[in-house]
Amino acid sequence: MRLVAILVSGALLSAGLLACSPDSGSKPAAPAAPAAPAVSIENPLTRRGGPMRQQWAMDPLWEDGKAEVATYAAERVVDGEVRQFESTLLTVKEEFGQQYNVKTDSIRGKDNFPVMRFSQLCSIPTDAYPLHFLITAFFRRDQPVQLHKLTTSSQELSGATFKAITDDGMQYVQTYDSYQDEQGAGQRQLRRTVLFEDALPYTLRSLRFEDLPGFKTDIYEMQQTNQAAPPILYQAQIRTEDALTADTPEPAWRVRVALNNRKQNVYWFSKQYPNVLLRQTTWDGRSLRLKQVRRVVLEANSLKAPVGTMASKS
Repeated sequence: MRLVAILVSGALLSAGLLACSPDSGSKPAAPAAPAAPAVSIENPLTRRGGPMRQQWAMDPLWEDGKAEVATYAAERVVDGEVRQFESTLLTVKEEFGQQYNVKTDSIRGKDNFPVMRFSQLCSIPTDAYPLHFLITAFFRRDQPVQLHKLTTSSQELSGATFKAITDDGMQYVQTYDSYQDEQGAGQRQLRRTVLFEDALPYTLRSLRFEDLPGFKTDIYEMQQTNQAAPPILYQAQIRTEDALTADTPEPAWRVRVALNNRKQNVYWFSKQYPNVLLRQTTWDGRSLRLKQVRRVVLEANSLKAPVGTMASKS
């Protein structure tokens, strides 16, 4: 009985002390400070006064409803042999819808925004079967540096590989699905303050060529492959100079992109706007040489009014 009494009195004493504690009472605990909102990470090359002209694609040329279609005599090393083929580069202004993040057919969507689409398409013959590649990169019309979205696919009799890169404002997210063993399907995060080698034929057109800019930037390696391994990120050096007269059939700027000490790509762009890519050589044996460039209508009535409304007449 004495033991019970001691325990009871101890419990009452503890309760009294808790009641007198400054932490007790009816006041709720102070709410935690709200987390700071995420801040978009911008590429330094997008800054005003930098080496790139952010308004490059705002020229009225791109308002004519046509696409620039450039055809090239191309070479690429496949299975240890140089393969010759034709490659097509397409550049066109389109309207994107924010909801689905794709080209929209609606001319009245409140979340529409203009983009520039850059695509490269080719079929490469080999001894066994042809290899098919398509890559498409989208940039907001007033942002030729910051990639908005990229998709690429390869098809061959051995299988197909698909990769997509999207921008969440803080980083790029790459989704991939490959037939290659030990690669398979998955997702990974990529840095956002970068350029992409596949898109350089478009992005470099916005250089302030007359200033002969030279600068360092990070560049992800080419994605136009049948592989889905994590891409190599190069700390590259870009240098602009006047091209030699013998290099191209018309006056041109030459842009050297040193991915590292042993890997260098060279691009030749026309001095006349819209600065079409005239020629390209790369460290791994890829080359492009312009055969012809034309402006064509891809689709008739590509922009349609929503159902139940009447499209305006021109």
